[in-house]
Amino acid sequence: MTESWKSRTRQVHGGTRRSQWGEVSEALFLTQGFVYDTAEAAQARFEKAGADEYIYARYGNPTVAMFETRIAGIEGAEDAFATASGMAAVSGALTSMLRAGDHVVSARALFGSCLYVLEEVLTRFGVEVTFVDGTDLDQWRAAIRPDTRAVFFETISNPTLDVVDIAAVAEIAHAAGATVIVDNVFATPVFSRAIDQGADVVIYSATKHIDGQGRTLGGVILGTREFIRGTVEPYMKHTGGSLSPFNAWVMLKGLETLDLRVRAQTDSAATIAAALDGHTALARLIYPGLPAHPQHDLVRRQMGPGGTILALDLAGGQAAAFRFLNALDIVIISNNLGDAKSIATHPATTTHQRLSPERQASLGITPGLVRLSVGLEDPDDLVADLQQALDAAL
Repeated sequence: MTESWKSRTRQVHGGTRRSQWGEVSEALFLTQGFVYDTAEAAQARFEKAGADEYIYARYGNPTVAMFETRIAGIEGAEDAFATASGMAAVSGALTSMLRAGDHVVSARALFGSCLYVLEEVLTRFGVEVTFVDGTDLDQWRAAIRPDTRAVFFETISNPTLDVVDIAAVAEIAHAAGATVIVDNVFATPVFSRAIDQGADVVIYSATKHIDGQGRTLGGVILGTREFIRGTVEPYMKHTGGSLSPFNAWVMLKGLETLDLRVRAQTDSAATIAAALDGHTALARLIYPGLPAHPQHDLVRRQMGPGGTILALDLAGGQAAAFRFLNALDIVIISNNLGDAKSIATHPATTTHQRLSPERQASLGITPGLVRLSVGLEDPDDLVADLQQALDAAL
């Protein structure tokens, strides 16, 4: 890869390895194993595999390696390990580096499955977890201890769109020698500068914007070569969370159009936010790109535009939210995001339903809250659809 290439060029060409046939589209190596010329060659490869030598698809694969190289180049990371899903990336990044007795500080506003990993899985094996308000730097300072091993947060929280100051939290964490691990899904690789801002490890659910068309599951962990190959890879290849070659090929195709899609979706999200703000059916509209957002100035510094996701809090609670959802014509009801199709989700009864009403309220997840992932439809059509559905919710 040419170091002078800009991001959009890297998204199309980064990491490409052509076979002897000189194919234009990346080759799909749909194989679980590899052949050795001799028994001695097999022994040598198991002792130390070279950069273009593979053993088993769970350990590595040429198509997967192309995806890892390309996404690392886009993100500005030294290396990457591709995983079977976004949650495999979250659990793999945390579990691979933590041991019984370690301490982790995490923002409390997280996706439901992330909360499960932190509250149920890690604590089951003796890891102590302290939760804080991710937007309150004083709480980070108070919670991080000399023995804190890692901090974890979503750079933009799901689904309430709180924005955490990456650089400020990283400075606090690094002073204690802690590793900064961020879930950067809502920021997307297009607007991310997380590593430059102090993150040590960046996680994406590639299922979201990277695929961007609702086809496959995937995830990726990005960081230093030492962390990825020395800590993450041994854990992931033995516990089975690796990305399949076919899904890696789909993700490579998704990366080619990532920048164009995400910027178009973000432009539409900003248009929708401006059009719906102040509607009488809404108790509040949350969008990081609006000046009224509590961390709007931070958003401008940290990622620039406001991203592809809005949250609509209907004044009439769950009944109004359901009337709104059921009245939608173009926007579909599902629980994914980052798709070419616009998707509405009711977190209180789906993605965060396992949390008690009190816990949901503490995270800002009200019965009327709807998460809206903006797709690639015409923004005028989306505005009209959303406005008529809000009218129906009154």
